[in-house]
Amino acid sequence: MAACTVGNCQSGCYRNEEDDSIRTEKSDLINVTLSSGNVPDFANHHNLCLKCKLNKNLASSGTVSIDGDICRFCFDCFRGNLFGKFKLAVTSNAMISPTDNVLVAFSGGPSSRVVLQFLHEMQQKAQKNFDSSRDRSLPVFGVGVAFVDESAVSRIPSDEFDKAIQDMKSIVSNLAPPAKSFHVVQIESIYSSNGRDRLKELLKAVKDVTGKEDFLQHLRMLSLQKIAHENGYTKLLLGSCTSRIACHVISATVKGQGYSLPADIQYVDARWEIPVVLPLRDCLSQELNMLCCLDGGSLKTMEVLNSPHAGINGLVASFVSLLQEENPSRECTIVRTAAKLTPFHFNQIPDSDDSNTKLASRRRQKKFNLRPNESTPPESYCLICNSPLSKSDHINSSSPGSDETNGYKFGATWCPSCQFQILPKEPSSREHFYSFLPEQFVVQAKERSFGIQRQLREQIQDFLLSDSEDGA
Repeated sequence: MAACTVGNCQSGCYRNEEDDSIRTEKSDLINVTLSSGNVPDFANHHNLCLKCKLNKNLASSGTVSIDGDICRFCFDCFRGNLFGKFKLAVTSNAMISPTDNVLVAFSGGPSSRVVLQFLHEMQQKAQKNFDSSRDRSLPVFGVGVAFVDESAVSRIPSDEFDKAIQDMKSIVSNLAPPAKSFHVVQIESIYSSNGRDRLKELLKAVKDVTGKEDFLQHLRMLSLQKIAHENGYTKLLLGSCTSRIACHVISATVKGQGYSLPADIQYVDARWEIPVVLPLRDCLSQELNMLCCLDGGSLKTMEVLNSPHAGINGLVASFVSLLQEENPSRECTIVRTAAKLTPFHFNQIPDSDDSNTKLASRRRQKKFNLRPNESTPPESYCLICNSPLSKSDHINSSSPGSDETNGYKFGATWCPSCQFQILPKEPSSREHFYSFLPEQFVVQAKERSFGIQRQLREQIQDFLLSDSEDGA
């Protein structure tokens, strides 16, 4: 985690000119101290911060009781390094451009709280640069905050949800300008009518515990996409960190989602209508939790909404936690190993014709050697989880055995994992499940089913008889 002085270091640590200037100032301070005759106590040098060599580290200060490299830094260097990793992920992957309007998915936990705080600091700096600029050619990106209210399907009492929402509103409103809008969207709002009752019946039809949890996660994403689209946001920021992504790597492998795994673990995911970005991809949950605990109470979190995982997800989370206790680098190793998989063509920010965006991206956008996945057409995504379907899944889904409802095939739009964990096994239960799906699922199923038929017809077009030949 230390900032390296070697120019070609690939450790992922953060180092910039501000760090050099701080280091110079502190070195000068030590020289002044020596010249004045006050010799520092070098016997206790092992208690000093590994980076600045001036302040006491977190371990010696008694503020933390965990092991690892985190405790070898003072709070200022620890926070600066964490913010540096966040900023590096944002700038090197062109996650945010000056013309963007960014929506932060906020749950009240440490990850989303840190995302909001760091993004707020970046916006403040952009505003200062804009105010001091003469031509003011680059505008300041906008920031909004959204919370998905799941009280309709949660066991948490509604009054606790209401209290948590009021606390979130207070957190957002207490941030310094520029002002940020706070949106609360009910998860049942994905329905046009009778959403609460229909959603309960839909989830009741899913018997598998893991499948129900995953399905709820997909519905949560649809709710965020809906609120982002309705309010004109151009990017959706999630607080997924290294620890959470490591758990997803293992659980997705167990569930048979290996083909689509690379799509979920990149910095950018543009397969959605509103592109999703992960600025905390290089940050551990342990670091984020510690920052919230040590930052003087300004980073308030709400643990009431952080319920434990169940089924496969819960087992994997416990397993990865044990691995992390044995070796603090295990989660990073899992993510780095999975990152060697070839990303999909949508794992980058789409090209924009905006001149301001091009001006900002020319300096900082990192070009990835992404190989377009020509075998997967744009419409071949799972109806539920939006995972890209492999070529074999795409062919199998077009088989005559797929479920047909009102002339179109539902089964042709499901990945194998969702079919096994979410889709009911009995035909009657399946029809019951289909009847409670939100309207957008039905529309997408029609479009994708007809798209598959059109693609198959194009593939066999050369072997079909024309009207004139048929008449002859």
